[in-house]
Amino acid sequence: MMSEVYGYCRVSSKDQNEDRQMIAMSEMNIPKKHIFMDKQSGKDFERPEYQRLIRQLRKDDLLYIKSIDRLGRNYEEIIEQWRIISKVKQADIVVMDMPLLDTRTGKDLMGTFLSDIVLQVLSFVAENERGNIRQRQAEGIAAAKARGVKFGRPAAPLPGNFSNVYQRWSAGKLTNEAAAQECGMPVSSFRYRAKVYQNTLQFTCQSADL
Repeated sequence: MMSEVYGYCRVSSKDQNEDRQMIAMSEMNIPKKHIFMDKQSGKDFERPEYQRLIRQLRKDDLLYIKSIDRLGRNYEEIIEQWRIISKVKQADIVVMDMPLLDTRTGKDLMGTFLSDIVLQVLSFVAENERGNIRQRQAEGIAAAKARGVKFGRPAAPLPGNFSNVYQRWSAGKLTNEAAAQECGMPVSSFRYRAKVYQNTLQFTCQSADL
């Protein structure tokens, strides 16, 4: 049976752009029907296109991936998927961003030994870099919160009668339930928005006195 050439691409969400990987695949003249694409995170390997690719791979087929981290989320998974493709399926792999990771070359004992070392080092680096990215993201979010940046969906605008309802409520003329009903919101939401509104009024008054 004649060997086939395949490509595998992955982006971590449907919002990310796969153009860089697809351009690289087209430059290798890989047929579009042999390019498998998953648009979800690498948190597991229940990815439909990746699983379909693995089922389709045969001995002496050739698989291109753009970078080593397309195979998995951490060191162990990358090594395991490499083993499955190269040892179990007996297909060749080419990592386009790292020419040293090309199982078509150096198939003698020394070549295999060297490529295995490179694979393990790069897999560790890929996992470590993802950890660094997560840490930088967490630090960036913490710093933004410290500066007063708000995350999440913006609050809905206050109803037009909120000021009047708030004044009557704060004067004890309305219960929580009655005030919330007039504003068309749950009691917990009214109490939260009333607290924010009160803080805003106090801040405005303090600023005016300066």
